[in-house]
Amino acid sequence: MKQPDDHSTDPKPIGRSAADLVSDRFRDSQGAGSSPDLDVETSLWEGNYSFRAVAGPAMGALLLTVSLGVVTAVYDVPDWRISSSLSALAWVWVTAIYLIRRLSIRYELTSQRFIHQSGLLSRRTDRIEVIDIDDVSFLQGPVERLLGIGTINVSSTDRTHPQLNMPGIADVKRVAGMIDDVRRRERRRRSVHIQSM
Repeated sequence: MKQPDDHSTDPKPIGRSAADLVSDRFRDSQGAGSSPDLDVETSLWEGNYSFRAVAGPAMGALLLTVSLGVVTAVYDVPDWRISSSLSALAWVWVTAIYLIRRLSIRYELTSQRFIHQSGLLSRRTDRIEVIDIDDVSFLQGPVERLLGIGTINVSSTDRTHPQLNMPGIADVKRVAGMIDDVRRRERRRRSVHIQSM
């Protein structure tokens, strides 16, 4: 009886089909030149409505408070109770705007997706693949330019949010540039991956 050769370097796999062997060879050839970190998703930025974004309404409320105080002190019209009530309502309005926007909106940018969460009591989460983003721009008024805040506009081929406006973003120029850089990097990465196949 012939003994099996223990020094064989190419053993025949038992129970494996030819299709499995071809699939293994394809996977090995693809893995040889690719990095395992290509599909790792990392968080790059998180943000929401900035406190500096209510600077305009806060200045308006302050101007109203001072004006009512001066007019009431000089002319005694309107009554102090009416003046203080109007001033309090203005500050409650400014605070409510800030808290509602701050607590109901959240954004996160990862290396592959842009995540937008909205809602105060119930929360809706939408995801836009960064490769689907077509254009990123930002808008600033005069006061916003001084404070470094603004509104970022994201245009994409996403069905739920083809146009996404993000008001009150601090350091708006840097954040808009970051979204655009991630978009371009992901498009290059995907095109290189497709060409290598």
